[in-house]
Amino acid sequence: MRFINDLGEGNNIQGVYLCKQKTSTVTKNGKPYDSVILQDKTGSIDAKIWDPYNPGIREFEAGDFVDVYGDVVMFNNAKQARLTNVRRAEEGEYNTADYFPVTDKNVEDMYAELLSILDSIKSSYLKELLNSFFRDDETASKFKKSSAAKTVHHGFIGGLLEHTLGVTKLCDMYTLLYPMLNRDLLLAAAMLHDIGKLRELSLFPMNDYTDEGQLLGHIVIGCQMIGEAADKIEGFPTSVKHELQHCILAHHGEYEYGSPKKPAIMEAVALNFADNTDAKMEHISEQLKSNTAEGWMGFDKFLDSNFRKSTSNE
Repeated sequence: MRFINDLGEGNNIQGVYLCKQKTSTVTKNGKPYDSVILQDKTGSIDAKIWDPYNPGIREFEAGDFVDVYGDVVMFNNAKQARLTNVRRAEEGEYNTADYFPVTDKNVEDMYAELLSILDSIKSSYLKELLNSFFRDDETASKFKKSSAAKTVHHGFIGGLLEHTLGVTKLCDMYTLLYPMLNRDLLLAAAMLHDIGKLRELSLFPMNDYTDEGQLLGHIVIGCQMIGEAADKIEGFPTSVKHELQHCILAHHGEYEYGSPKKPAIMEAVALNFADNTDAKMEHISEQLKSNTAEGWMGFDKFLDSNFRKSTSNE
């Protein structure tokens, strides 16, 4: 088996992969085919089964480990596998550790660093609110295992923690450059900005949207979670709760990016910039690691630009 990131155009794909998604549909001409997402710890690849009734295509479903054979082509500047043989793999034919992408950083060290920043918060109300999330054993365990996205950035085990810590550290740096920022409010917002993803996305192996996530999204879910937790703290200032919730509602910055509100206070602006910076830098890092092509890598929807490595990275 070759890992997905090592596959290139013209290579055979052969071995056991996790079937993350399977959809049966038809072409414009009415011919049936299956669209499949295969995954290992290095990433995922779109795969097509153009002849699903071929004797070489056995029964399998999303969530199965499957032994596949086919070839790799380029389609719309992305790798795509064309599968001619697929069967459900048996236990003992694979090691599950090979199939789930994981942060390359130490999860416990990152969580300890996040807690140390939490401990620097001076507001007793905000500190109690943060502790109700991050020092709750069940929440902490899930937070360490969660991804920050299905694909675009930090889409791996530990990704939510890595992204949250990155955004929090950027916001802490902003407070040194711009003393007008309310540090307690901004850092609390940074630590909680994606807390709704604990309920928006399922854990691996599926790492997919829950019904709640599809219907509400992590921004609304997070705002609700924060409101409910704050209401359990006696005397929690309503104005602080609303400003914190506003930061969550506005952290994508624009309506077209999913924010119900645009930033209306300085801390919300800072959080939006930090979130966008960390997400884009991680996305670029992942693309540079996975793309072995020389020169321009093609148009990137997330960056809205054609992209290539800088000369200093070659």
